[in-house]
Amino acid sequence: MSNRFRGGRSSSGGGANANNGGGEQRTAVASLQKKVPLTEIWADLEKGIRQIVSDRSMPKHHYMSLYSHVYNYCTSVNQIPDYYTSRGGKRDIRAGKISANSNAQKAAPAQAHELGMQLYCKLDHIFQELLVNDTREAEHKMGETALDFYTVKWDRYQFSCRVLHGMFAYLNRFWVKRESEEGHHIHVIYSLALVAWKTVFFEPLSEKLLRSAMLLVERERRGEPINTRFVKGVSESLVELGVCDNAKASDEGRCLGFYREQFEKLYFNETTAFYQRESEDFLRGNSVSEYMKRVEQRLQEETRRCGVFLHESSQEELTKLCEKTLISNHMESLHSEFKVLLQNQKVFDLSRMFSLVSRVEHGVDELRKIVGQHVEQQGEDAILRVCPNGTIPDPDVYVKQITMVRDLYSQLVESAFASDCAFKEVVDTSCAVFVNKNAVTRAAGSSAKSPELLARYCDSLLKKGSKISDEADLETELGRVMVVFNFVEDKDVFQKFYSKMLAKRLVQHLSASDDAEASMISKLKGACGYEYTSKIQKMFQDIGLSKDLTDQFKVSLKGNPLDIEFSIQVLSSGSWPFGAPNCNFALPPQLERVHARFGQYYANKHNGRKLTWLYSMSKGELVTTCFKNKYTLQASTYQIAVLLQFNDSVDCTFQQLQESTMLKEDVLMQVVGILLKCKLLTCDAKDIKPDSVLSLFLGYRNKKTRININVPMKTEQKAEAESTQKNVEDDRKILIQASIVRIAKMRRAIGHQQLLGEVLNQLSSRFKARVPIIKQCIDVLIEKEYLRRDEQKKDMYFYLA
Repeated sequence: MSNRFRGGRSSSGGGANANNGGGEQRTAVASLQKKVPLTEIWADLEKGIRQIVSDRSMPKHHYMSLYSHVYNYCTSVNQIPDYYTSRGGKRDIRAGKISANSNAQKAAPAQAHELGMQLYCKLDHIFQELLVNDTREAEHKMGETALDFYTVKWDRYQFSCRVLHGMFAYLNRFWVKRESEEGHHIHVIYSLALVAWKTVFFEPLSEKLLRSAMLLVERERRGEPINTRFVKGVSESLVELGVCDNAKASDEGRCLGFYREQFEKLYFNETTAFYQRESEDFLRGNSVSEYMKRVEQRLQEETRRCGVFLHESSQEELTKLCEKTLISNHMESLHSEFKVLLQNQKVFDLSRMFSLVSRVEHGVDELRKIVGQHVEQQGEDAILRVCPNGTIPDPDVYVKQITMVRDLYSQLVESAFASDCAFKEVVDTSCAVFVNKNAVTRAAGSSAKSPELLARYCDSLLKKGSKISDEADLETELGRVMVVFNFVEDKDVFQKFYSKMLAKRLVQHLSASDDAEASMISKLKGACGYEYTSKIQKMFQDIGLSKDLTDQFKVSLKGNPLDIEFSIQVLSSGSWPFGAPNCNFALPPQLERVHARFGQYYANKHNGRKLTWLYSMSKGELVTTCFKNKYTLQASTYQIAVLLQFNDSVDCTFQQLQESTMLKEDVLMQVVGILLKCKLLTCDAKDIKPDSVLSLFLGYRNKKTRININVPMKTEQKAEAESTQKNVEDDRKILIQASIVRIAKMRRAIGHQQLLGEVLNQLSSRFKARVPIIKQCIDVLIEKEYLRRDEQKKDMYFYLA
């Protein structure tokens, strides 16, 4: 309470008026506080506290009266007097200040501490007293009855404590706060009540309550209906009872240490024990597939259960614990079942296992390993089925077996493994293994057989007469070819064979679609870069220029036309995979005039250029008049030369044919063999000898009027494969040497192992270089003085500028 005094006597005799000499009066004001003894208010406070804790209603005016008691007591406790009536106190009216001796200043806070502590201790005592009877009553209750009693009492007590916390707000705001800041171990009133509950009520009953709660949880896991409020009430009370010892009293701080130690730890232990027993028992009587369904169900249940029984912070640890107990501890059984599921393509079970095992750290690593091994074996088996005895299969069959396996397991990754990138990589890596090493490559004795067959399959797709005529379907199939191409290690081998087959398609006008050819080249360029396809693109340029050249030549012939239709293709020797002719050939007189006219024209147009005629790649059409019907034969130049010999006579010996055509015996034998097989010629002997007589079969008949007899010769095919492989090896050595020089020039000095590693890395996109070949190339470059070996360290090389 405070009073104001003006110009008169105060109850303490301290009021006075002062004049400053100018006639103006100033008034000194003193604020006095009437001390309220605790004994005067405690009886009323105690009665009110008991009424609130016993959950009885209280009128608002009574509550405000109790609040006022606390307010008045606290304000009297916290006041420091403006002046003292004792001898030690002095007042300076002129300065407007009050001074007190040091003893009085020290006495005031000490007195406030004692008076505040009295009220604080009485509150602590009454809280404990009120809980003793409830504790005694609870000791005789068991199981759900005890839990019911505890949760009901807790709800009432917690509400009452919050009401009392508001009633003693002034004590919390000033005295408790000051004591806490001075380092005293003091709680706000709500926390003080919780400490009393924990000490007096919970701790004596904790073992019984927690055990009863855990039994209820287990019953709920077994499918029995329970009152979840009992377990939840205990859990929430322990969270609330976590009064942090190191928190400021004014913060009403809570920590979860008490909850974790008392409830969470026991809950986790019981959960682990329950699921260990259940998982082992379930696996003994059920399949792994059924077990996985059970695990999914249990994990979902525990997530829901955690939201009901536990604090939200327990969710992550509980999930990890369940995953360890239900999944990690049974990983061996899951892996064994995974192999069976993979073999039988059980997509849903595989997806479920992937989902479960993914929850465990590094859990899917073993699954990926199993998938990789399985795909390798399936690919090997698929190719073995089409190559049972080491025979080389048809390119179409070979490539389709590879794409079938790859597509099968790519779809499996999408449907069962959620399109996991790591699984996709494993599938592709495993496909690359069996593509480069399988029954076909072992039968051929080289991994280069795979790119060769792939190139031949491309040739069959892009050549006229392909089984795939629709452009959209062809584009799709070319995309599948590129998938297999990416698996191939020896991409340079594919390039060689593809270039040769493309050259034949262009020269012989066998390409089914220019757009498809351009699309394939674009795909190869995207996969391997510009250098990989530069020569191929130059071929198309040559074809375009040759068309223009043929038209120009025909224009130059006006007034002196040729006897036959003629078109020419002039090819750049550096871009086309055709070597110089390896045998002599005498052009028939009927073609000699055309040959000479164009040679003269080209020499006049391009001074200094030399033409090399590739007769083995040339072809023409012959019109027959010697048979009953008129036929048009599409034949090679060699075949035309042989058939024209029969214009003079229907009979001719093999030796005469050889002398007139100047072909090698083995080549001529192949040409004659095809004509015999077509039944255009007959022979007087089964085995052809130099003196064997070949006769034109005048009784030749065919349903078609245009007949293609220009089929490849076996010697050409065999020689082509051998020369291509040899060219590949030679080109590889050049590429290896170029790579070594580039690296050495950049490093100036480099060790042997580092050089090997960098060379292998640079060439990996083209082919897999062999270390012995790299060593040979290093020795060659040392001889050519591009490199120098260190005299002291033999494994160190220096670049020579």
